[in-house]
Amino acid sequence: MVKVREDQPVFRDGTVDLEAWLARIEDKVPLVDQDELVRACRIARVAEQEAGERQNHWGEGQSAYRTGLEMTEILADLKLDQDALVAAILYRTVREEELPLDTVRDQFGPRVASLIEGVLRMAAIHTKHKSTRASVLGSSETQGEAVRKMLVSMIDDVRVALIKLAERTCAIRAVKNAPAARRYKVAREVFDIYAPLAHRLGVGQLKWELEDLSFRYIEPQDYKKIAKLLDEKRLDRQHYIENVQNILQDEVTAAGIQAEIQGRAKHIYSIWRKMKRKNIGFSQVYDIRAFRVLVPDVRDCYTVLGIVHSLWRHIPREFDDYIASPKPNGYRSLHTAVIGPEGKVVEVQIRTHDMHDDAELGVCAHWVYKGTDAKSKAHSRGYEDKVNWLRQVLEWHDELGDIQEMVEEMGVDVTSDRIYVLTPEGHVVDLSKGATPLDFAYKIHTDIGHRCRGAKVNGRIVPLTHRLKIGDQVSILTGKEASPSRDWLNPDLNYVNSSRARAKIRQWFKSLDRGENISAGKSMLMRELQRFNLPRVDMNEVARQVNFTEADDLYAAIGAGDIRLMQVVHSIENLVNPQQQDEIKVGPASDTDQPSGDLVIHGVGNMMTSIAKCCKPVPGDPVVGFITLGRGVSIHRQDCVNLLQLKSREPERVIEVSWGGQTRRTYPVELNILAYDRTGLLRDIMMVMANNNINVTSVNTLSNKDESQADMRLTIEIEDIDALGKIMAQMSKISNVADVRRVFQRTH
Repeated sequence: MVKVREDQPVFRDGTVDLEAWLARIEDKVPLVDQDELVRACRIARVAEQEAGERQNHWGEGQSAYRTGLEMTEILADLKLDQDALVAAILYRTVREEELPLDTVRDQFGPRVASLIEGVLRMAAIHTKHKSTRASVLGSSETQGEAVRKMLVSMIDDVRVALIKLAERTCAIRAVKNAPAARRYKVAREVFDIYAPLAHRLGVGQLKWELEDLSFRYIEPQDYKKIAKLLDEKRLDRQHYIENVQNILQDEVTAAGIQAEIQGRAKHIYSIWRKMKRKNIGFSQVYDIRAFRVLVPDVRDCYTVLGIVHSLWRHIPREFDDYIASPKPNGYRSLHTAVIGPEGKVVEVQIRTHDMHDDAELGVCAHWVYKGTDAKSKAHSRGYEDKVNWLRQVLEWHDELGDIQEMVEEMGVDVTSDRIYVLTPEGHVVDLSKGATPLDFAYKIHTDIGHRCRGAKVNGRIVPLTHRLKIGDQVSILTGKEASPSRDWLNPDLNYVNSSRARAKIRQWFKSLDRGENISAGKSMLMRELQRFNLPRVDMNEVARQVNFTEADDLYAAIGAGDIRLMQVVHSIENLVNPQQQDEIKVGPASDTDQPSGDLVIHGVGNMMTSIAKCCKPVPGDPVVGFITLGRGVSIHRQDCVNLLQLKSREPERVIEVSWGGQTRRTYPVELNILAYDRTGLLRDIMMVMANNNINVTSVNTLSNKDESQADMRLTIEIEDIDALGKIMAQMSKISNVADVRRVFQRTH
């Protein structure tokens, strides 16, 4: 049933009686400062008057100011705090650009402004969403669910979501007299996004109203049919409910339990959904005749359940214990159905008063408890659990869509953080954190991924390795033919980060003719041997080392993406130099961070150290070293006055030091880079080194201006051959770089 809307108290001239309105608010929730709410109301009213008469967003003539008052009443019913109420008063006025957000921040502080800003951010995202769902209600995973997840991922404060729910409740109430197309549009959005969000938050008080009003405008014929059936039977049903209620009340009281028993109104959409789900008629919906029993504690719940089952015969498979096993959104209650008097089916819900508050108010119930006693802290923990659930468990709800796809991604993607991006049409796609345009393309469709040639993010061309962020709008540029690159499978190049995309790419290469994979794999391996400056070896022996029968099997596996190139390079390196295993022994090993006692001196090697007597630093203090004459390095606190004076006179003698640390063994490696010269080339190469924390000990560059070529020789410090492979792979993808090779002289 749709909730009857309570009109705001007004004077004869039609203006709101703020004193009476405020008294109504305070009856629902305690206020810290009444004057702040009055001031917010007056500012919103004056701002609207100064902006001139305007028709509101839904076209029925209600002002942003009056909408703000209505939102505040909804949130007061939900027991929200004063900051949220003030934000609700001002939100529509700010959104309609009648009041600057900076004015709100100045007048009411950063907390209120932050709440309004969060709701505006939600509004900005959902306006990009274009629902493509059919008018059949009750389906599972939808674009609406994706938008809900996206919105939740952007919410820092759960009150933001509740203010938005209040605003959408006002919106769907207001379209009663709007054109049918407008009513449908608002109802579709509310049904797809906000009613389920209210359910996830456990706010049954709003969920039922949003569902019933949405259903009324989306499926008007079905709504009217059920409403008429309910109305026809209302009188008989009321007499029956009073009779059963009296019987149950007498029995419960006789058992010494103080219980509140009430007939429960069944909501029209809930009736329709049950009829559709179970393929039954109106007369077979058991909980049209329903009761709710509220008791002091959990023990009483089970006692009352025993009383109900002793009075009337229990219907098999119609009992649910949501106290022992709560619903994913935290809902707790006992549900049972029995054959009551006159052989009619009756549903009974049994719960404690606290469980009832949770069911009706959800996360809002916990705003009531702000004390420091044990009960308050317990409720605070419950609230935090609700918020954590909101953040993490939206993926795991009872209407989960494609189970098989979830199972495929269980290994990596489901447990990681998610981001939500938009297609050019406004549809939301959820991806794992760190996803690239290629991950997006393969999530849309395998063929789109295979034919991907480039991508635009928010209208700008980006590389395929670009990391996507929440709210990005992504467009994939495709070719006519499917031709994935084998580079996409190279983990060092970061083209794809999802297991789904990687599996699709491998599958494509596996489907190729074996001869093609052998040819491609052999070419890739030979190119890698040249880059690492490794000699030719017996490839059949290499194949056996990595568990293949012969060289062609190894080449085919490389071509199909079944084995990493660096794994093969490791094996060849071990064959050439069996004594060095994973070390790159092309020169003497160096310790990048050599420990000296408890101190690590960066980039110097072992040096004598002494603790400065002026500041006497102890482990944990931020420290700096100063190279003395004949006494090694003197260790000072970073804020030492003497050090600051020394630094101003001889800054070149100040060096970086730190406490403790693990010795990191590295090996010098020479690389030769051949490139077509351009401005910024050396900067881009150094950026790759910096991003991978690689130390460069020497750089020598020769430029041939006649041929526009640059020949660079770099000496870098590398921990192992995997790190070398990663660096060489990334440098080879730098624009204008033609060739990257390792250089060294072998001894015989």
